[in-house]
Amino acid sequence: MQDAVWKMTAAEQAAAVRDGDVSAIELIDGHLARIAEINPRVNAVTQLLAERAREAAARIDRRRAAGEELGPLAGVPFTVKETTAIEGVPTTFGTPRFRDLIAPADAPPVARLRAAGAIPIGHSNVPTMILAGMHTRSELFGDTVNPWDAGRTPGGSSGGDGVAVATGMAALGLGNDSGGSVRIPASFCGVAALKPTTGRFPADHRVIGPDDPGPASQMLVTDGPLARRIIDLRLAYEVLAGTDPQDPRAVPAPLYGAPLRTPIKVAAVADPGGHGVHPTVRGAITAAADALRDAGYDVREVADVPRLDETLEAYGRITVTEFAPTWPVVRTLLGEGGDRYIEMAMERTPPASAAELVKLMGSWLNIRRSWSEFLHEYPLLVGPVFTEPPVEPGLESRDRAGRDRVGAGMRLCTVTSFVGVPGVAVPTGVTDGLPSGVQIVGRAFREDLCLAAAQEIEDRLGVLTPIDPRP
Repeated sequence: MQDAVWKMTAAEQAAAVRDGDVSAIELIDGHLARIAEINPRVNAVTQLLAERAREAAARIDRRRAAGEELGPLAGVPFTVKETTAIEGVPTTFGTPRFRDLIAPADAPPVARLRAAGAIPIGHSNVPTMILAGMHTRSELFGDTVNPWDAGRTPGGSSGGDGVAVATGMAALGLGNDSGGSVRIPASFCGVAALKPTTGRFPADHRVIGPDDPGPASQMLVTDGPLARRIIDLRLAYEVLAGTDPQDPRAVPAPLYGAPLRTPIKVAAVADPGGHGVHPTVRGAITAAADALRDAGYDVREVADVPRLDETLEAYGRITVTEFAPTWPVVRTLLGEGGDRYIEMAMERTPPASAAELVKLMGSWLNIRRSWSEFLHEYPLLVGPVFTEPPVEPGLESRDRAGRDRVGAGMRLCTVTSFVGVPGVAVPTGVTDGLPSGVQIVGRAFREDLCLAAAQEIEDRLGVLTPIDPRP
């Protein structure tokens, strides 16, 4: 059974370990063999933790032999983005300057997954400092390859996790998202991902040293899991949610809210803001909407989402204002050409004055109110993750036109991160050899509604991965 373990869902893997059908060591060794075969072709796993993973698996096997109860993710291997701490392992952010930055402790989401029995099997690649662009290429580790087509980006900034999960090198990936960074690689690689509500999962986003980041980083960045199946996202969601003394932002909201009156209304928006959408993406929205109708949802095409262009402007001004003071130092960490993506943004969007920033923070609340009212009428929204198929690597850093094209493509991800609501990326099929997908956006702290709708889409439209890399 070892040869096939990497093809199993995370839920199946954990059940097999708990039932004694597969040992945790066999499960890890099966994935290590898959990594040895596949990773040289896609460069997704950066720091392989083979011996540590086997030691953790042996401990799980000893606990089972002693009759102890095992966790819901017993033995399941997961990758961890190079931005997120694993105790005793460098958190490099993909830059040579941090290759020896040893983490003193697990980040809260890593600790939670580990407590549930999951095993970190390696770090995963990112764009350098998660700032060099959407394409996953780091100064320290190089380019990660989209397994569907080497000429297309796997997305980012959690691109290493997207590729690792899509190719069966890990059952789960742990990324983070402040504007599409788990949803875009999931969509480009043919897997699923959850960006939770702001405050749903505890985290520690202190990058270096003891100082906490400013309000934009506090509010926009959320950790999120990637998986091949919605059932696995749900397992990870249940494990990752909750409060933690390390993160006062984490909210003790119930995992599952009160049932809504049926049929649940779903707004369908194929072209947010009216800036254009590729026919393939429009077709994915139609397919997902039809699947939801078949499942009994009341899906209605609506003109648009609330205040999209205004939200994009506010997002840009607030983040640039927070980031500008550190930029002269940070840009030196990005390597040759790695600063182009952020530099083009800063040229176009000047930092706000103190008075302007105060006004922008008020606008932020006002925009969130508009979305709350919209989602009160439509508890769910189905829309694009990216408004065109996967693009070529590095398009966003090539020139102004490329950057604008990528910024426009990810616009619904950017807006929903700014608003702080949950979103689930789910595949819808394959067109011209590339995966397509949509995202289901929901009310704050109603990840359960998003996951349930995504499950209905998966049930009707199928699962695309794991796959072997293609040329």
